[in-house]
Amino acid sequence: MLSNDKSLQLSKRALRKIPSGVNSPVRAWSAVGGTPIFIDSASGARLADVDGNVFIDYVGSYGPAILGHAHPQVVEAIAEQARKGLGYGATTELEIQLAEEIGTAIASAEKVRLMSSGTEAAMTAIRIARAATGRSAIIKFDGCYHGHSDGLLVQAGSGGMTLAIPNSAGVPQPLAAMTSVARFNSLESVEGCFEANPGSVAAVIIEPVAANMGVVVPMPGFLKELAATARRHGAMLICDEVITGFRLCYGSIAESYGIVPDLIVLGKVIGGGMPIGAVAGRADLLDLLAPAGPVYQAGTLSGSPLSVRAGLETLSLLSQPGTYERLETLGARLARGLTDALVRSGKSGCVNRVGSLMTLFLGINNVCDADDARRSDSEAFAAYFHQMLQRGIYLPPSQFEAMFVSLAHSEADIDQTVEAAREALAAA
Repeated sequence: MLSNDKSLQLSKRALRKIPSGVNSPVRAWSAVGGTPIFIDSASGARLADVDGNVFIDYVGSYGPAILGHAHPQVVEAIAEQARKGLGYGATTELEIQLAEEIGTAIASAEKVRLMSSGTEAAMTAIRIARAATGRSAIIKFDGCYHGHSDGLLVQAGSGGMTLAIPNSAGVPQPLAAMTSVARFNSLESVEGCFEANPGSVAAVIIEPVAANMGVVVPMPGFLKELAATARRHGAMLICDEVITGFRLCYGSIAESYGIVPDLIVLGKVIGGGMPIGAVAGRADLLDLLAPAGPVYQAGTLSGSPLSVRAGLETLSLLSQPGTYERLETLGARLARGLTDALVRSGKSGCVNRVGSLMTLFLGINNVCDADDARRSDSEAFAAYFHQMLQRGIYLPPSQFEAMFVSLAHSEADIDQTVEAAREALAAA
């Protein structure tokens, strides 16, 4: 058994001063149970907790650590910038450089506005779309997450895709009612949402590869047909690539699927592990932002020089030849191994993967949308999670979170993880 005495003490201490003992809900391990580990340090593909346990990490700070933790060149870039000042409340050349690099990588990113989080970026993209169209209604997809702004914290209600209810206390029902919820991979449900809101839908927002109900891959042709449907109804298409942007390819995975969104929401990787968000897209839409335009957005730390410098260094390293081929090789090796482990265990399940992003679902053999994901066996996953933890593998503490492979993982790390999975599935 792993020692967790110090984590247990810190958990009790945290509960006295921090709501639920955490500053983001998933860290409480509510979905898997047990006392969360408290991290002391991280390097490469490994985490060390306060009790001295070391784990191969597949959380990767939920996406940003694509190079691995504490990459020396990124750390040095941050330190170099810190010596020049932590922030100025004024614009720097670094911000221009990052916007230019995003624009080079993403054809549709004619202009870019930086901010401090993905939540802010999604919220701003919605505001731009409403201003540009003069409409109020939004269509999102069940199981997709776009941050915790009020209008996007909704789920399908009793009317299926045509009615929405808040999935958080404190969200007014009239505000939630402005968002309709469609089923991922179902064009019929999207059409139903448009029919329920004739002439009033400002935008459709989607994760092109869903990663917040576990990884769910778009069916062939779905994204192209979705883009055409939005265009036919006069609505903007917003692709939320906070997770997928620069993770699955150098730029936008939506464009790799052959679609050109009106707006793209970015975060995570473009900040190199530091807080960041961005809205990118058509120049005429981005020019609606204040101060030149009527759409207000502002932030004290928007375009933070520390975040931007870390992002520039990260993108420079990711742009090197062979980077994404390497991530594909590692991701495929892990997915094959986990699939084999499932078969050997005799348990039902499946591995959904795109590149270095994947989820092992237990208790179900095919997951195409949120309803499928909810039918997976969360209790079995919780047991599997703890068995893997005992074997030195740190997974996201929920069936519905994605695993992230980094460039710091080695073939030996992957093979050790697969062997642990074989044992864990047999024991769970």
